Order: sequence, then C-alpha cells, then structure tokens
Amino acid sequence: MCLSSWLIKKRSVLSKIGSQVSEITIPQDLWIKCDICGLLMYNQFLYKNLNVCPKCDNHFPMFSYDRISQIIDVGSWKPLDVKLRATDPLNFEDIKMYKHRLREMKKKTGLYDAVQTGIGKIVGIRVALGTMDFRFMGGSMGSVVGEKLTRLIEIATNNNLPVIVICASGGARMQEGVLSLMQMAKVSSALYKHRIKNLLYISVLTSPTTGGVTASFAMLGDFIIAEPSAVIAFAGRRVIEQTIKEDLPKNFHTSEYLFEHGFLDFIISRTKLRSKLSQILLLHHS
Repeated sequence: MCLSSWLIKKRSVLSKIGSQVSEITIPQDLWIKCDICGLLMYNQFLYKNLNVCPKCDNHFPMFSYDRISQIIDVGSWKPLDVKLRATDPLNFEDIKMYKHRLREMKKKTGLYDAVQTGIGKIVGIRVALGTMDFRFMGGSMGSVVGEKLTRLIEIATNNNLPVIVICASGGARMQEGVLSLMQMAKVSSALYKHRIKNLLYISVLTSPTTGGVTASFAMLGDFIIAEPSAVIAFAGRRVIEQTIKEDLPKNFHTSEYLFEHGFLDFIISRTKLRSKLSQILLLHHS
C-alpha cells in the first residue's frame, strides 16, 4: 500500500471515531461540589452518604421520600392522607394565582402538599412519622400541613404510638392568611392530648426551620433534635436587629447556638439520626 492510500484510510478511520465520540453525552448532574469545603463528589456517592459531605459534614438538602427511606424499616411504611390537597379560599393572587402555584408544585415534586405522613417501624417499633419537604413552596405550613399532622397525631394518640416530625419550613403560608396561622394551635392542641397519655414526641429540626413552625410544634418535642449548622429561627436576623437596635452574633440562628442556650437536646448528624432515634425509642418502649 502506497503512503497516500494509507493516509486516506487513516483519515477515514479517525473521522468515524471522532463522529462516534461527539455523540457521547455526559450527564450534567454526575458530579456535585460542596459549597463549604469545595470537595467535588460523585453524585451517587453523596446520595449513599445521605447527602452529607464526607469531608466537612455539610448537610445538603434532603427530600421527604429520602427521609422516609433513611429512617423507616424497609417495607413497613404505610402513608396516610396522600391526596389531601389545599384549596384557594382567599382566591389569592400575587404574580400567579395560588391555585396555579399548587398545580405547578404538584407537577414539580409529585407531592400534593409540603408534608408526608404515615405509620412505619423503626427497629421494629411502630411510629407515626411526619416529614416536611422544602421543595413544595418552601415547606410552608398551610391548612393541609396542619390537617395532615393533626390527623397523624390523633391516630398516634388513639393507638399509643410515638410521634416523630421532621421539620423543614419557611413558616406559615401567606396565601392562606389566618387559616395557616390557625394550624399552629391545631397541631399544638393535638400534641397536648398526645402528651396527656404520656406518649413520646420527637421533633427533628432541619435547615431551615423557621416562622410559625418553629413557634409551635417544632419546639414542643419531648426530645428536640437538630442537624448540624441548621438554620432555626422565628424571625429573620434583620427584623430582630432593627427591633432591638443591636447586632446579633454571627451564629445566632444556628442549631449550635440554640444548643448552647438550652433550646435543643441533641445535635445529630443525619448519618447517625436513625441510630439515635432507635436508641430513644428502645429506651421509651422498654
């Protein structure tokens, strides 16, 4: 074979290889970078570590479905009131109609509202679990959130079950006005009846837990647990500073600050949360 023929054949082979390589697409979400320490991680590795950075223990956001699979024994979960959905009693409109926002959130998250509730088992012990999802309108507490949690607590009270609520919320849902604020009293009242029967209630605070949720059921637990560096507050830093005319400490709204001042019982990494819950449940169950 002459040199010119060999070069023509080589170019043909290389062009075929190049066209095949150009067709390969790499998923954009294959890798993720930690905002705190800068560690670049394979997405699936982070997921298997419960969305916790292995280098600096930074807790990434976590969805309600993953919370349930993390905590509840496999095959024991029985959801409650799955399709309970909000109405639009005030015909509220800002940039969009409230009812349109609800439809968009349902399509985006697959949820009907900002909390999932159900009965499951942890180390074989039946528990009533509610877990909030920040993806749905910032985990805001409207009528459905309050109703689902109240129903869950009432079932737990009637069946002598411990209650665990995992909080993640921006506060009350303004689109429902005073109806959203009423949920604070409704859920707290159900918890009071639960407490009268000497039943256990564990509150788990994740980032963020703020507003009316913090001002009610989030801080009523027999045990109040928080994830590391979680933002926990009622009002925002700027509002408080303008009200009291003083500067607040930099860590004022963190779980570490609240623990130091006696508002929390434990700060537990998500990777150890199931173990801690199991320990508390076994002690209470014995």
